[in-house]
Amino acid sequence: MVMGELSIETELLVIGGGPAGYAAAFRAADLGLDVTLVELGQAPGGVCLFRGCIPSKTYLHLAQLIEDARHADAMGIRFEPPDIDVRGLRDWKQQVVARLSRGLASLCRQRNVQLIRGRAVFEDSRRVRLMESEIRRIQFQHAILATGSRPVTLPDVPVRKNGRVMTSTGALELADIPRTLLVIGGGYVGLELGSVYAALGSRVTVVEQSGRLLAGADVDLVEPLRRRLEKIFARILLKTAVSSLQESPHNVKVTLKGRDGTLQETFERVLIAVGRTPNSRGLGLEHTGVARDARGFVIVDAGQRTGDEHILAAGDITGGMLLAHKATREGKVAAEVIAGKPSAFDVRAMPAVVYTNPQIAWCGLTEEAARAQKRAVSVQRFPWRFSGRALSMDAADGLTKIIADPDNGRILGVGIVGRETEGLIAEGVLAVEMGALAEDLALVIHAHPTLSETEGEAAEIFLGSATHILPSKRKA
Repeated sequence: MVMGELSIETELLVIGGGPAGYAAAFRAADLGLDVTLVELGQAPGGVCLFRGCIPSKTYLHLAQLIEDARHADAMGIRFEPPDIDVRGLRDWKQQVVARLSRGLASLCRQRNVQLIRGRAVFEDSRRVRLMESEIRRIQFQHAILATGSRPVTLPDVPVRKNGRVMTSTGALELADIPRTLLVIGGGYVGLELGSVYAALGSRVTVVEQSGRLLAGADVDLVEPLRRRLEKIFARILLKTAVSSLQESPHNVKVTLKGRDGTLQETFERVLIAVGRTPNSRGLGLEHTGVARDARGFVIVDAGQRTGDEHILAAGDITGGMLLAHKATREGKVAAEVIAGKPSAFDVRAMPAVVYTNPQIAWCGLTEEAARAQKRAVSVQRFPWRFSGRALSMDAADGLTKIIADPDNGRILGVGIVGRETEGLIAEGVLAVEMGALAEDLALVIHAHPTLSETEGEAAEIFLGSATHILPSKRKA
């Protein structure tokens, strides 16, 4: 294949360079396929690298440093109030992103994946037309669709570049630190970015239409976070909707309707964080056999196959939990299926992590899902106030819980709230995926003092052998 040609052929065309796309391209190349990757941006990485996971977690780490410094006074260490350099924050974020971006571009070259910048539109099941590219058309044997998703906006509310009404993309550009910020949506995106701006000095108000925050997580895991957010946010308004937004050059006038009636307030900036929608329009899918559901997500089977035998799909565009690690696995499955490998997306425990302070992580069956399914489960909780390591970190409000089958003790789900749960949840994922029993986890020796001990002690409660909490029942 020669880059100067207007039309090229490839064995596998991957459309979209995010976690699903580049993971699929790399896996397929490792399996010996001739791979072409088409991406709108300058380099692979997608929303996760440039406008999502990595920028947000970089800022959240800096917010944690600020909060820890402020809180250290209670431990006998006093720091001066931070001197926040917004340009320096943006530069550091960009350094992180650039380093990862260079790494992905290098892996493309090393794997001989041909990277083409452009926008692909299907002409039929074996050919795409490229926009904004030197290449006019690509003919392929198979294609993997991995164009991801984008933030949902409110009806009749325009979101302009550099405007005062932002989505997560605009919020991560960190144009300034507004005195007041309204966050619309009490999900993980709104709470994470709200936490960043609050740490930097903004007075943050969160509004959520439902009666609780983080609807996907169990209430007992959310409760410690809710208590903390009530301290760092100006307000959290539940069962409250936004009925109008009026943006001016200097502020945004907002009308809120909630339990206490109608409120009219003014904020310097507004962040809309009410979900994401698939990038499935304008791709020419009507010229293929690919089917979409009512929300626009591409319908796939366990092998990531669409209704068109030549086209597979992976990542956010297929719906479900819109997570980068889910997208990565789906991309690899799609590549392996095309290469003729016996592969399928068969996951028992998809980890979810909310990177607030405290963090929340869970996997497998949640307690609320078990109730909805009317499924009998046994649940044991180990409060972190009994953990020496948690107390040494002033993280006593944490909690580790295990959800198990009451008949055989098999671990069905794990939930943790506290510090560093992003890493702690991995043991829970492994336990659920391997079909481990609570006894198996209890008999694993956990180093002392560590936060991981809380997982071992939660499992020991099932056996009546926990050391740092009185057992509810005793077994020989």
